[in-house]
Amino acid sequence: MKINIQIASQQLELCDDTGRVLHRYAVSTAKNGVGEMFGSYCTPRGLHIIRAKIGAGQPENTVFVRRRPTGEIYTPELGAQFPERDWILTRILWLSGCEVGFNRLGKSDTMRRYIYIHGTPDSVQLGKPGSHGCIRMSNTDLIDLFDLVPAGTAVEIIE
Repeated sequence: MKINIQIASQQLELCDDTGRVLHRYAVSTAKNGVGEMFGSYCTPRGLHIIRAKIGAGQPENTVFVRRRPTGEIYTPELGAQFPERDWILTRILWLSGCEVGFNRLGKSDTMRRYIYIHGTPDSVQLGKPGSHGCIRMSNTDLIDLFDLVPAGTAVEIIE
């Protein structure tokens, strides 16, 4: 299996080994566009793998901070208390770059930038850029994807 993330169309495609699209999901990538540098708040391009899967078995809308569940479940009221926060909910697929000098190692290392595919509040609009660099998905779509892919799955982020 392979995941393709299309920046232009704001879609994530899960493909089988022949390249046939099995599932297509709406996503939201970085509001700042694409880029690989630390501190850019951009979504990195190129070849990646899922380095780690975090959150298996957690309830939908579980709040994560530093990849750990806080014990909170996201609600609109909690969101109103922290309106500027880029919520990481439900599950995390932590990405690691595969292209040394482009998205791996140095100041462009995707994993050290903490770039994830993660859940987001239902109120967040998908299909248009808006994140701080990660790839946001609806919680139900993320649970579906999380259960279908193993760690090590290839991910290509395409401008």
